[in-house]
Amino acid sequence: MPRLNRYIASSGLCSRRKADELIEQRKVNVNGKVITEPGFSVNDKDKVFVNQKLVRPVKHQYYKFYKPAGYITTSSDEKGRKTIYDLLPDSLANLKPAGRLDKASTGLLILTNDGDLINELTHPSVKVPKIYLVTINGRISRRQLEQMALGIEIEPDKTAYADVTVLEADNKHTLMQITLHQGLNRQIRKMFEHLGFEVKSLKRIQHAAITLDGLKKGEFKPIKPIQIKELRFFLNKLKGLQSEQAMSRSVSRAGVKD
Repeated sequence: MPRLNRYIASSGLCSRRKADELIEQRKVNVNGKVITEPGFSVNDKDKVFVNQKLVRPVKHQYYKFYKPAGYITTSSDEKGRKTIYDLLPDSLANLKPAGRLDKASTGLLILTNDGDLINELTHPSVKVPKIYLVTINGRISRRQLEQMALGIEIEPDKTAYADVTVLEADNKHTLMQITLHQGLNRQIRKMFEHLGFEVKSLKRIQHAAITLDGLKKGEFKPIKPIQIKELRFFLNKLKGLQSEQAMSRSVSRAGVKD
C-alpha cells in the first residue's frame, strides 16, 4: 500500500515534499480523519481529501516538447500572450513543465503530471544539468569565459555560474554550448548582458538525461518508459554523487585546525 505523501503526489496535485507540508499542517484527512503522518498507508478504497478536496492518483504522463520562440511557458497569461498550451492538444493541458524557457528562447521542455519528478528536476539542491546552444553578437574572450565559470552577480546576492564551450567564433558572433546547474530566472541572458553582449538565439537541447533529439519546433512526443527509468537512474546517481561531495567537503573542513 502506498504512503500517504506518495499517494497525494501521484494525484498530480503537488510534489511529495509539498504533500509532507500539507500533512503536517493538518490539511489532509483520510476517510474523515485528519492524518499527520506522511508515512500513513492508504489503499484504493480510502478517500483522501486535501483542503476538503478529494484527490485520486492519476496515471503519470511524460512528454518532451520543442518550444518555438514567441510563446511563454505557462497555462494562461493576463496580458493575452500566446502560451505553449496553444500548441498542445487538450489531452496534455493537465501536464506541467519542469522548468521554464522565456518567450524568446526555444528548445526542450519536459512536460508531466508527476509532481515528484518535476521537483527533482527543478529543486536547487539537486543541481540538475541543463545544456543550451547560445549565439551572441561579437567574439567572447578567454577572460570573459573565466568570469562565467567563476561566477557573475546578475542580481544582488545572486551569483550565476556557467560551463561554456565555444563551438564557433568570429568578430560578428560566437556560438557556444552552455551547461547550467542552477535555475535562476533568465540566467544566461543576464550573464551576457553583464558582459556587454546580446543573446541572438538560445535553445535548450538537453535537460538531465532527456534530449531534444527527434523533434522539430512545435512538436511533442511521449518519453518512453525506458527513458524515464534512465532519467530516474541519472537523478539518483547525481544526488548520490553530490551527497558524497558534500560529505567530503564536511570532512575536509573538520580536519582543518585553527
